[in-house]
Amino acid sequence: MITASQLRTFTKQIFIAIGCSETDARLAADVLVSADLRGVDSHGVARLPGYVRLYDNGRINPKPHIRVVHETPSTAVVDGDRGLGLVVGPWAMQVAIEKARIAGTGWVAVRNSNHFGIAGYHALLAAEHDMIGQAMTHAAPLVAPTFSLDKLLGTNPIAVAIPAATEPTFLADFASTAVAYGKLEILQRKGQDVPLGWAQDAEGQPTTDANAIRNGGALLPLGTDREHGSHKGYGLGAIVDIFSGVLSGANYGPWVPPFATAGFMQVDEGVGMGTGHFFGAMRIDAFRPADEFKAHMDTWIQRFRQAKAIEGKRVLIPGDPEREMEAERLINGIPVVEPVVKSLEELGERFGIKL
Repeated sequence: MITASQLRTFTKQIFIAIGCSETDARLAADVLVSADLRGVDSHGVARLPGYVRLYDNGRINPKPHIRVVHETPSTAVVDGDRGLGLVVGPWAMQVAIEKARIAGTGWVAVRNSNHFGIAGYHALLAAEHDMIGQAMTHAAPLVAPTFSLDKLLGTNPIAVAIPAATEPTFLADFASTAVAYGKLEILQRKGQDVPLGWAQDAEGQPTTDANAIRNGGALLPLGTDREHGSHKGYGLGAIVDIFSGVLSGANYGPWVPPFATAGFMQVDEGVGMGTGHFFGAMRIDAFRPADEFKAHMDTWIQRFRQAKAIEGKRVLIPGDPEREMEAERLINGIPVVEPVVKSLEELGERFGIKL
């Protein structure tokens, strides 16, 4: 068990060691540790060595000149200058928020970025300003569309944050696949199989092999197969890819640059610039008075909480499990599995930083 403050300090020092400014390093560390606190261990400090590998391979610019390259009163395209997505993402969401203050809504497409951590972190930034926040990103091509043997899409998550009055913010944050690739990484580290429905092998057959993707297989869209709605997960992933890549001028589909943990590092960026994201901020009072809306969100949330549940279960509001996990881990610390501890210690030895 390691405390959040210890992980933040260590992570910040690593980012500073590869050339990030104090401010950017602090922000990047906060994004990663927020994932661990919320129980999304696949996107937390376990990915820190991956960012360093991207830096080692010239994929990350630690001191980017992030800038708006095209805009209207309510839209913008941001060029991340190959910066950490952990830094570019919040910067771009702030642009969306500022545009929403003036125009009612703000929409920002991002190109030339990198992996931006958990989508929910960015969506929540808008909710702090009585706005509905949206965040999405595409990722390395590890996912086979329905009936495909080729990997053409990433796990391509979507997050939407909606503020309430006295109830906690509604936060839906999910991949468009049956499971995020990071979940496979966790089982790979533990030497365990994956449940059926998460992946297919090189022949397109269901598999429980956690290493199937490395051996020619693929992740499956949300729904797993056509009979269970995989075409809908495929459609969601495609929308995210088009918004994040085709609209922004980033790469898209099979050309999206891989993250360092994808099992391959070679990049064929032939159709655009780096990795892309898409952010939205919608000012609630552009639709109705914010206090009135948030009071009704309380009613919505409370009614769903009161739903009659299956015996031994309870009806959850999107964001509940993560909030409960965060409350627990702030008190008891964050459990970090031995392989991750070892990889962090190796990073620390390289840069002379103690975990």
